Amino acid sequence: MSTQSAVLFDVDGTLVDSNYLHVHAWRRAFAELHHEVESWRIHRAIGMDGSELVRLLSDDAPDDVRRRLEDLHSQYYLQSSDLLAPLPGARKLLEHIVALDLPVVLATSAPENELAVLRKVLGCDDLVAAVTSSADVDVAKPNPDIIGIALDRVGATAERAVFVGDAVWDAQACVRAGVPSIGLLSGGVSRAELETAGAALVFDNAEDLLAHLDQTPIAGLADGRG
Repeated sequence: MSTQSAVLFDVDGTLVDSNYLHVHAWRRAFAELHHEVESWRIHRAIGMDGSELVRLLSDDAPDDVRRRLEDLHSQYYLQSSDLLAPLPGARKLLEHIVALDLPVVLATSAPENELAVLRKVLGCDDLVAAVTSSADVDVAKPNPDIIGIALDRVGATAERAVFVGDAVWDAQACVRAGVPSIGLLSGGVSRAELETAGAALVFDNAEDLLAHLDQTPIAGLADGRG
């Protein structure tokens, strides 16, 4: 069995300040198709599988309407991509983890076109060992499949990995996958919700996590304790 370790990262709301742009894009998409959905309800669904988000918030609209909603969301989101920015400490955190000789994996289920924009904004491809996207799974978080694929990409095991994310869906997927997770408040979800969903530790953002890295399971991976 491989003893390779890895640190897995969600991207939206974890490394890139994008969650509220997603909320706005979804709000516009729903409004255009005459579905009045409050922004707070959209925000609480950010990070879950996109198809499930649409099903949930559209009250089981017909398939053609759901597809149109997803297309409109992507269109409006990409139109606002000039507002995207890395979250504080994102690159420094990845640099530090790579310096610890731990592979960094972007374990996201973002569509390829959105992921390309996120990677450009983040500017950290030189630090990343592997990447996943929506093309890799049929159903995204809280289904754990994307985590399993991310681990396979670098030959790591659940016991030798840590996931960093900002959503309850991240933490729930990690519980199902048997991977310890660290939650970040930068996505707009409360500390209590992240902890209840299964996050072992919660920090403000990537910068705060870096400042306390030696107190986390990531430090255990680096010194071989797991």
